[in-house]
Amino acid sequence: MSKIISYKPTEGLSYHPNETKYWDWNALEKELHRAYALCESCRMCFKFCDTFPDLFSLLDKKYEGDPRKISLKEHDQLMDSCFQCKLCEVQCPYTPRDKHEFQLDFPKLVHRYQALRKKSFSIRRFLLSKPDFAGWMARLSFGTANIANRVPFLRWLMEKGVGIHREKLLPDFAAQAFDRQAKAKGLSDKKPEEVEVVLFQTCYVQNNEPSIGFDTIEVLQQNQISFTTISGFVCCGMPSWEHGDLKALRAQAHQNLSLLKPYLEKDIPVIAINPTCSMMLRAEYQDLLEGEDQQLARKLSTLAMDPSEYLWSKREDPRFNDKFKSSPGSSVSYHVPCHLRAQGKGFRAREIMRKIPGLTPKVTMECCGHNGTYAMKKEHYCSSVKIGQKAFDSMKQGDSEVWVTDCPLAAIQFQQHAGKKPMHPMTFIARAYQEKGFSLPVVQGEKNE
Repeated sequence: MSKIISYKPTEGLSYHPNETKYWDWNALEKELHRAYALCESCRMCFKFCDTFPDLFSLLDKKYEGDPRKISLKEHDQLMDSCFQCKLCEVQCPYTPRDKHEFQLDFPKLVHRYQALRKKSFSIRRFLLSKPDFAGWMARLSFGTANIANRVPFLRWLMEKGVGIHREKLLPDFAAQAFDRQAKAKGLSDKKPEEVEVVLFQTCYVQNNEPSIGFDTIEVLQQNQISFTTISGFVCCGMPSWEHGDLKALRAQAHQNLSLLKPYLEKDIPVIAINPTCSMMLRAEYQDLLEGEDQQLARKLSTLAMDPSEYLWSKREDPRFNDKFKSSPGSSVSYHVPCHLRAQGKGFRAREIMRKIPGLTPKVTMECCGHNGTYAMKKEHYCSSVKIGQKAFDSMKQGDSEVWVTDCPLAAIQFQQHAGKKPMHPMTFIARAYQEKGFSLPVVQGEKNE
């Protein structure tokens, strides 16, 4: 190597799109080389996505340890192998979170690369980055979209034409969106002074499984918590940002923040059902937006929560309902999604489940491999299965009749590759409040292990 690369930040360090140097390719390239050199020296993240093993292989076998020799095409391949699980940032000892002088945030570096990368129009990227549009189109099809997703020949055409793997199990689309159902039930658009919490249903609940949203509402009602849903929420923007489209993300964030503004001004918590979305609201918005939206996002960062986290915060409230009536048995297999771990707020769904007498959650913290739209792409499908194998094996250990995960997409991954679909914690808790929600009655006073 002609010159040793320092592990300390270069003048090109930037994780904030509002900084001019963020958009400078030469500045980014210096940070890429530094990050590659630092990661190559550490190698703690070899077990996560393919980015790190592929990087180490290039440096070991092709470039004699010099990351400056990596080509643009190889940069593209390394960046595309990152699916933003965030686990490398969680495990890394050199992060801004830990106030380390090296200031390495690899996932944000990947986002920066994708934002600068020149891309031609892609139908797949358009569809995967706009789930609300896909949901709208599916509803217009009156159910034929769901049928098409199960027809092998049509899936073959989809793979050839769009690039979505023919074998990937895709979620069904709901016949009616969550917000329309909620409005018809009189659950929407209440004034800030009337509610304690706002429900951000997420685009998955909005378009695919509204039942998870209504289970969350059932849990709130069981605990006498006043709430509102809001008409007009859109996707949190993560699918757009995953593909480097900052403009689209900012537009989506602006719409959501405009609707939330009167509630944020009253310090009302916002609970997001999907951990990816709670991560976006809590952490990502404030770094990616500008102007008034950024100010609102900073306020939102202090109020955004996961539903189990919010419910756990109410455990000392006299209204907190721990009188569960049914249970699936002595154990439940519980998967902790990567984006929940990335938020560093603990595993509150597990703690609530432990309040059910006689029940012990068995925890799996391995990545399931779905990771947003990564598992849907034909070039990543097989890799996603390989990555998720440890999680599949872990969940199948023991004799748990019921599986639980906070991430609805992870649930689909387990359904396809492990043979059982986990339910959302809010669905599990809502059922546990019912006498016949599960097969066994709860014996009050029984001790947990």
